Amino acid sequence: MSNKKLIRILSIDGGGIRGILPGKILVALEEKLQKRDNNPNARIADYFDLIAGTSTGGILTCILLCPSETEPTKPKYSAKQAVELYIKNGTQIFSVPMWKRFQSFDGIKDEKYDSGNIESVLKQYLGNLKLSQLVKPCLITAYDVKRSKPTFFRQHRASDRAADGNQAYDFYLREVARATSAAPTYFEVAMANSLSGVSYPLIDGGVFANNPALCAFAEATQYFSQDTDKLTAQEMFIFSIGTSSATRSHEYEKVKNWGVIEWIKPVLDIMMDGVSKTIDYQLMQIYEAIGRSKQYVRINPILNEAKSEMDDASPTNLKALVADGVENAERFDDVLDRVVEMLIANKPNA
Repeated sequence: MSNKKLIRILSIDGGGIRGILPGKILVALEEKLQKRDNNPNARIADYFDLIAGTSTGGILTCILLCPSETEPTKPKYSAKQAVELYIKNGTQIFSVPMWKRFQSFDGIKDEKYDSGNIESVLKQYLGNLKLSQLVKPCLITAYDVKRSKPTFFRQHRASDRAADGNQAYDFYLREVARATSAAPTYFEVAMANSLSGVSYPLIDGGVFANNPALCAFAEATQYFSQDTDKLTAQEMFIFSIGTSSATRSHEYEKVKNWGVIEWIKPVLDIMMDGVSKTIDYQLMQIYEAIGRSKQYVRINPILNEAKSEMDDASPTNLKALVADGVENAERFDDVLDRVVEMLIANKPNA
C-alpha cells in the first residue's frame, strides 16, 4: 500500500429498536479509541470521514454527527448518549393506545404507531439543527413515494450548496431522521420539507437499502475523488454494523397458501434482511477481488436474550437488547481492536 491515508466509512443498518445493538458496539469502539488515543473526549465522528445510516442507523448517524453548541465543528454526543435515545425513549416511541391498536388492526389497516411520539423525541435531541450543520459528511437514506425514487440526505451536498445560497438540499435534521425511519405499517409517511420550500413524502430507506454500505461506497467514490484521480476501493476502509436479523424460517406447508395479510410483515422482514446480506456479499467480493479484504469489516450482532421484532420496546426487551449489545461487543472484541488500529493509522496527520 502507498502512504496515502484511507477514507474511513462507517455504515449502520436499519432495524428499529434493535438499533441498540450497533449502538452498544459503537460505545465499546469509542471507549477503545479514547484509550488508544489517550483522549477521553474522543468521539466516533472524529475517526470517520463519512457516516451512512438507514432508518435506526440514520437516526444514530444524525445523533453522532450533531455539532456542539460551543464548538460547531466538534460532535456534541458520545456514542453512549446516542444509544440512550433508544434506551430512555424506546417505550415511548413504540407505545400504542388500545384504541389505536384496534383502529389500525394492529398495523394492517393504518399505521401502527402515532408518529407524534417519535417526532417529540427527535425534536428533543435534534432541535432546529440543519442537515448542513452536521460535523462530517453523511449519507442517510429514504424513499420518495411521490417521485418513485430513492432519496439520499447528504450533509456535504447540503453544506456546499447552502454556501452558494441554494437551500434545495438542506433540511431540518429532525425531519431527516423522521423520514429515514418511517417504516411502512409502523409509522405514517413522513413529509420532509427542504429549506427552499419543496415537500417530499418519504418512507424508510430500508425498503431499498437497509444496509447502506454500498451506497456509502458509491458516494465516497464521487465525493472524495479529485479531478481525474478517482477514489477506488483500495483507498477506502469500510466498517459496517448490522442490527441482527428479524427473519424467521417458514415451512413450505405453512406459507404456500398465504395471501396479502399473512405476507405483510414477513415479506418486509425478508426484504430488509435479504438486502443487508446481499450488500455484505457484494462488498466482500469487491474487496477480496483486489486483495484488500481487511479494509472491509462487517459485524452483524447475534441475538441471545432479546426478541427480534423491530418494535418490541418493552422494558424487558430493552434490557435484553442492552445485554445482547454488550455481549456482542465482547464477542467481537478482537475485531474492534483491528478496527481501532485501522482508524488510528488513517487519521489525518497520524
